[in-house]
Amino acid sequence: MNDSEAQLKKFQKELSTGTVSLALLAVLARAGEPLYGYLIAKQLERVGEGVLSGKQSALYPVLRNLEGGGLLESHIEPSIAGPPRRYYRITEVGRQTLQAWASAWRATRDSVDSVLEGITA
Repeated sequence: MNDSEAQLKKFQKELSTGTVSLALLAVLARAGEPLYGYLIAKQLERVGEGVLSGKQSALYPVLRNLEGGGLLESHIEPSIAGPPRRYYRITEVGRQTLQAWASAWRATRDSVDSVLEGITA
């Protein structure tokens, strides 16, 4: 990997840190019912166009962190097809946080887009 590729990879990792949390809250807010990790990852793949970048295992620490912050709640249910599954749902605090983060995301996106306007890829 050359230096340019390494810098791009580092930049993408830094970008994804906050955006994964935002995307997870949005998926759970839209779900209307509790979801377990695999279903959340599938929703992100379907609507998120690469938010996880094929790293489904990266989602579980973020879910735990969001739960620890009171933004999600979880419960465990037995599964006939394998080990028990932990189901997550967004809390009211999580919904309020999602609104604030979404506003911050849009403001940041618009600001960066205005700075990048006219730059060719």
